[in-house]
Amino acid sequence: MTDLEEKLAHLMRSVDDLSDVIARQDREIDWLRGRVQMLLEREAARREDNEGSVFLGDERPPHY
Repeated sequence: MTDLEEKLAHLMRSVDDLSDVIARQDREIDWLRGRVQMLLEREAARREDNEGSVFLGDERPPHY
């Protein structure tokens, strides 16, 4: 009986630890989603501001 109680206590501790990890990861994912959204909006604004401009990376080399 004591062996089962020890195993149950260990499993309960593992579940609590995993729950904490999941909660932390959920917060981190939410933060990362916000950062990605901000970067997408910033890139869209940059493209709108520079529409019609030619960037060096977009030009074809002279030998083409």
